[in-house]
Amino acid sequence: MKNLSQSNYASALQTVKDLKTKFGNNWAAINPDSAARMATQNRFKTGLDIAKYTAAIMRKDMADYDADSSNYTQSLGCWHGFVAQQKMIAVKKHHKSTSKSYLYLSGWMVAALRSEFGPLPDQSMHEKTAVPALIEEIYDFLRQADAIELNDLFRRQANGEDVQNEIDNFETHIVPIIADIDAGFGNEEATYLLAKKMIQAGACAIQIENQVSDAKQCGHQDGKVTVPHEDFIAKLNAVRYAFLELGVDDGVIVARTDSEGAGLTQKLPVSKEPGDLASKYLAFVDAEEVTMDEVKEDEVLLKRDGKLVRPIRLPNGLYKFKDGSNIDRVVLDCITSLQNGADLLWIETPTPNVKQIAHMVNRVREVVPNAKLVYNNSPSFNWTLNFRNQVFEEMLAEGENMTAYDRNNLMSAEYDGTELCHRADQKIKTFQLDGAREAGIFHHLITLPTYHTTALHMNDLTEGYFGNDGMLAYVRDVQRQEIRKGVSCVKHQRMAGSDLGDDHKTFFAGDKALKAGGEKNTSNQFEAKGNEVKEKKKLSVVA
Repeated sequence: MKNLSQSNYASALQTVKDLKTKFGNNWAAINPDSAARMATQNRFKTGLDIAKYTAAIMRKDMADYDADSSNYTQSLGCWHGFVAQQKMIAVKKHHKSTSKSYLYLSGWMVAALRSEFGPLPDQSMHEKTAVPALIEEIYDFLRQADAIELNDLFRRQANGEDVQNEIDNFETHIVPIIADIDAGFGNEEATYLLAKKMIQAGACAIQIENQVSDAKQCGHQDGKVTVPHEDFIAKLNAVRYAFLELGVDDGVIVARTDSEGAGLTQKLPVSKEPGDLASKYLAFVDAEEVTMDEVKEDEVLLKRDGKLVRPIRLPNGLYKFKDGSNIDRVVLDCITSLQNGADLLWIETPTPNVKQIAHMVNRVREVVPNAKLVYNNSPSFNWTLNFRNQVFEEMLAEGENMTAYDRNNLMSAEYDGTELCHRADQKIKTFQLDGAREAGIFHHLITLPTYHTTALHMNDLTEGYFGNDGMLAYVRDVQRQEIRKGVSCVKHQRMAGSDLGDDHKTFFAGDKALKAGGEKNTSNQFEAKGNEVKEKKKLSVVA
């Protein structure tokens, strides 16, 4: 007998009918149609179901990208399940499919917005349990989006509409999530235990960085300290073992290197033979040649090219890398990670420059031809200024007269309508496509978009609401826009599950159910009719 977890409506219906026959009158009140409908609306019963399903999606997308770089994928960072839900509802509405659209869980936003300690910097000080908790929350909201949309379809079907094809070919809101485990929150065992929790919550892809766990810094800040390759490989292994233990054979590991901006290491690895991985790492450590007479008590020394050298050590005990070694360290990090279990790379860069990213990736691809990047289209970059600077250099090289521009003030609004601005904005617009084609970027993400959009929208709303516009600020700039743009949560009662709950109550209690929907439900004011329909038609003509 098929299990009720079978998502196909017809199969679920037959399963319940068979169960009713088996249990007889005790199940007389159970309606097979209602039970099958509920089973169909909840396709994924566990986080592991989600992780296995989405891992397969990512693997297929990676193969598609290898065949054609225009098949790159994208995501936006989400710090709450509702934000993720509304994002995926909007993706389906505007682009008709969730294909190639992922979610990103940012450790930065967990620290800043989800910690019980209050807002924190991105330094792995937040509770590690907050990470799997957010993954679980996100997928709860996405499953609810499935249930609500399917419930609407079943309601329409009950009213005589032919929507069977839409039900049979329903596309779920469940998509892959790339989840940030920071530097692993401790030793390899700690990394393994946290990875398991994240996978059980639904994560099919885990991103881990090569910084020291207890000294972790945001990738766009100073003071980053990296670990020797052997330490990082141990954590890659820990994540892989977690995937395998839980049966997510296709689980994806994203290995992040912060070496481009990191100038320090905490440990000097032990080299067992010349040219091994530890030896290569040690070769990057800055050192000065000394004689035994110059050596002080308790100092650390290395033998390099037959000479005695003293590693440059800071007062805090950290060792300094050679200036200018960062790109070589990035390339070695990437190659080593891919050769030791990682599936995708993440290179933190100081600016969003396709040529600079491509320079590093092409060096990696000389050794690992199908190397691919997850790239952070970070709000920490000043995109406008970076690309105006890039275009300024290009126009200068082309012989353009640039005297009309103040190089030290290119952010100025006075340049917004200029040729420099148009060319810079066009580069920003095509950055993802260019990066996918030229720099091996398989996945583009913005880590903190909803952090910034929330702040921006609250700034704009409060300016008017607490000012002269009063309630008009909300109505004009929020509610009226929601209505005209068809934003799902304008009917917030429905979005919170009120209609879904009414139908469930009817399944459970029949005519005795006390339902929220009805003539006195003010949400009925948002049904498209009369002037609202005319307004929509008018807007579409103008557009």
